[in-house]
Amino acid sequence: MKKSKLVPIILTTALAVSGGVGFYHHHQIAEAAESAKVNSVQKEVPYNPLNPLSADEINSARTILKQQGYIKANTRFQEISLKEPNKEAVKNWKQGKKLLRQASIIVMQDNHIKEGLVDLGEKKVLSWKEMKGAHGMILADDWATAQKAILASNEYKKALLKRGIKDFSKVIATPLTVGYFGPKDNSADPNKKLLKSVAYLDTGDGNFWGHPIENLVAVIDLDKKKVIQVQDEGVIPVPMKNTSYVMKDNASKREPAKPLNIVQPKGTSFHVNGNEVKWQNFTFHFRLDPRVGPVINTVTYNDHGKIRKIMYEGSLGGMTVPYGDPDVGWYFKSYMDSGEYGVGNLGRPLVKGSDVPANAKLFDATLVDYQGKPYVSHNVMGIFEREGGPEWTHNDFVTGTSESRDRRELVLRFITTVGNYDYIFDWVFQQNGNIEIDSGASGIEAVKAVKSKTMHDSTAKQDTRNGTLLDQNLVGVYHQHIFNFRLDMDVDGEKNSVEKITPKAQSVTDKSYPYRNSEMVVGKTIYKKELDAAQKWTDPSKLILVTNSEKENKQGYPTGYQIIPYAGGTQPFAENLLFTSDSYLAKRVGYAGKHVWVTPYNENELYPEGKYINQSTKEIGLGLWTQQNRPIENTDDVVWVTTGITHIPRAEEWPIMPTEWVSLLLKPYNFFDQTPTLDLQKPNSK
Repeated sequence: MKKSKLVPIILTTALAVSGGVGFYHHHQIAEAAESAKVNSVQKEVPYNPLNPLSADEINSARTILKQQGYIKANTRFQEISLKEPNKEAVKNWKQGKKLLRQASIIVMQDNHIKEGLVDLGEKKVLSWKEMKGAHGMILADDWATAQKAILASNEYKKALLKRGIKDFSKVIATPLTVGYFGPKDNSADPNKKLLKSVAYLDTGDGNFWGHPIENLVAVIDLDKKKVIQVQDEGVIPVPMKNTSYVMKDNASKREPAKPLNIVQPKGTSFHVNGNEVKWQNFTFHFRLDPRVGPVINTVTYNDHGKIRKIMYEGSLGGMTVPYGDPDVGWYFKSYMDSGEYGVGNLGRPLVKGSDVPANAKLFDATLVDYQGKPYVSHNVMGIFEREGGPEWTHNDFVTGTSESRDRRELVLRFITTVGNYDYIFDWVFQQNGNIEIDSGASGIEAVKAVKSKTMHDSTAKQDTRNGTLLDQNLVGVYHQHIFNFRLDMDVDGEKNSVEKITPKAQSVTDKSYPYRNSEMVVGKTIYKKELDAAQKWTDPSKLILVTNSEKENKQGYPTGYQIIPYAGGTQPFAENLLFTSDSYLAKRVGYAGKHVWVTPYNENELYPEGKYINQSTKEIGLGLWTQQNRPIENTDDVVWVTTGITHIPRAEEWPIMPTEWVSLLLKPYNFFDQTPTLDLQKPNSK
């Protein structure tokens, strides 16, 4: 392996400036390092058709576009990523054979979005088209443009002076997407590429989020690179109370916890070969996607020598975080984190001992900056084993014997920072065939400045109409975290159906049972078409199964997997979208209106909110696709599961939020013939 040379690193415009110090996203630093050819040092990764593009492939795609005249000086890249090979080709792929490698391209050029497809083997552009009426994601240089525009706006500076803020270097601007709220909203024109910026004051306590400059919004035209409107709804004093969340060691009254060492003296039980993982009968492939984060492919389970398919592809599909306050600085906050900002792009290095345990193995990912250059996102994913509690246990009171087995779990973890929130995404594999998808929210709550210090103040009732008073002069606004997961299930093969089993009680009418007046039975429904399957989780007792009618277990049942969405925080079940049906949010993100959707596999239907959600004016995703009402019985189905929480903030979440979890469980249902973990070894066995 070659040694990399030491080279100077030049950083461009900071995302924010405070006290004369530039704040840089770690990806900006990585971007500068990669431009210095750091990425030329690469490990040889075993070939797999689903591997992400390497740095060399990314550079090749950009060179092909440039040489063939498709990119200009003003071209900015949103994406150079793997165009997945045909699913049938992947299914039939064997080691030693290589499939076509193609790069999917999205660029912003001459104020338009253009899509392309590049054949990396033939070194030619296969397609290039303009996407009319579409806006791309927010890129790193958009943030820099917005920061410069605000500091150049005299009107905005006057508004700051009116609030007693004279040192503009202490102002932290946070550019945000504008959404769409109808033709009467002249600050959200879908024909212009816009951002809105709200700001915070850096008081030096390490938590500028706790010092919002309320009622002040700058509207920025990214094409003109200037502020085109300042919305000022009146002065509310900036809260100045210290909101630091890093306690000094000597200030803690809690007894320090004793060391807890997690060691595996004989090494890990999982084996990684490039991007493929083998562990306790599971085999799967993983990669990091710039938009949705981790993508898990070709999940199989070795059932006593028989390799059985479970899922072809699973990932976050999309997510929405809408706030329920109609004030000028809040009504537009309906973040589509993956579709507008890129969850994968905003991943950050994992810290052993806190983000992941000490026994974790960390992995880099190669992504693309806005200039189309590759950079390495270091230590952005981690895989580790952990104890999962008793897998099964029983004490036989007749024989006096006890038998129990410990459960081991394998976790693939990724953490992304989207503004004030940090999201944890875990894919948890269990020895019994369960796959759990956990989404954790931590970080700092979005708060608004108010006049009230306690709930006894005369202003408190109005100040807390849409939120909880978390600290003096600070309200945590009511909002939701809504996640949708795209699950391309292939249970024992591609021909699957989705069915509902409904347990119910009914009176016993058979007179041969004179002492019983009730019995438990189940109803069964197999969904025939898309609109039949689209549903809310109104009945928590129902079971949703993905089954294969062509395969049976030894009892004669079709093999299947159950899909169980939980919520988290204070809600035990998946939450409904808490926005009225006539709201523009509900009209744009129809996926949030149902908890379960089923569509036939379509390689172009990847994101439930639609591919270009930024400033979209109508439904362009799941809610539109399913109107075709296509057949879904005994076909290659994709199941989309919407889950999440309605976040009613509480005092215990300020100044930093303990992680709250939302879970989704994929559970074998007559997939096996018997308990799949009978072969686990006894505790302490060698």
